Amino acid sequence: MTREVLLRVDDLVVGTRDGEGREVRLVDGVSFEIAEGEVLCVVGESGSGKSLTMAAVLGLLPTGVEVLSGRVEYRGEDLLGASERRLRELRGRRLAMIFQDPMTALNPVKRVGAQIARAVRLHGDRMTRAEGDRRAAELLASVGVPDAAARARAYPHQWSGGMRQRAVIAAAIAHDPDLLVADEPTTALDVTIQAQIMELLAEARQRTGAAMALITHDLGLVAQTADRIVIMYSGRIVESGSVWELFDTPRHPYTAGLLASLLTAESASGRAYAIPGSPPQPAARPAGCPFAPRCELPTKSERCRTDVPALRAMAPGHTSACHHADSVSSFAQEVTR
Repeated sequence: MTREVLLRVDDLVVGTRDGEGREVRLVDGVSFEIAEGEVLCVVGESGSGKSLTMAAVLGLLPTGVEVLSGRVEYRGEDLLGASERRLRELRGRRLAMIFQDPMTALNPVKRVGAQIARAVRLHGDRMTRAEGDRRAAELLASVGVPDAAARARAYPHQWSGGMRQRAVIAAAIAHDPDLLVADEPTTALDVTIQAQIMELLAEARQRTGAAMALITHDLGLVAQTADRIVIMYSGRIVESGSVWELFDTPRHPYTAGLLASLLTAESASGRAYAIPGSPPQPAARPAGCPFAPRCELPTKSERCRTDVPALRAMAPGHTSACHHADSVSSFAQEVTR
């Protein structure tokens, strides 16, 4: 059964200005879709543009950064042209954000339960303070907070990092949103707590039917969670496809390198693979493929240094922005030995 497209992003460009007033593109021509109930993982190193892309979708770009062009649609509604009032309505009820650091989402001088109750009231649920407190306790209990009514009276600093993240998730799912945007939700948590948070997100999605955009650099989480993956590098999408296609048959050397760094525990040498070099600064991207200076693909050519590769179909639903995509699979096998 074909699922309805929930979110459509088309040729999105996000930028800023340098010290001399020149335009710098931080996100450059990004396009993707998320269907109802789907999990899309957006993967890339720090600075790849993945968080900025989703911030632009939600109208949460930092000061000095703006959408330069493109289109973002939620159920056919143009979000980039929407008023701030309309965006607040959507962010509270239909589009929910789970931030990387829950301490940035929670007010340190307000009790946790009071903050959740206020979030519920702000987005249309009229209730007394007592009703708000009960609703906050219910939401906290639903995400596994023990003795929720009592714990709701505590301040954020009195909660552990994992418990604070549960509180943020409780607020996010209060109105059964259509889409959860989770930005590195397990960063700085230990492995056991990471697993609990991901299980909690899966349970919340199952309960509400929400789709999810998971922003991460952790391919282990991707393998367990994703329906489809978007790989970003230097502000652009370099590969996209189903989780099976990208793990089994990567068609971009950057994807192959990321997978090799994950899978080397099974390699004969036992040594970890590391992609050489570092990503370029947005204002100093190479003229051709942005990954070319780091690429170890044996078939790399002069064209890689001069021509920007366009995303092209490798198979239905599987795209790659590599001039030599057909030779990546053999390279991937070589670096994972």
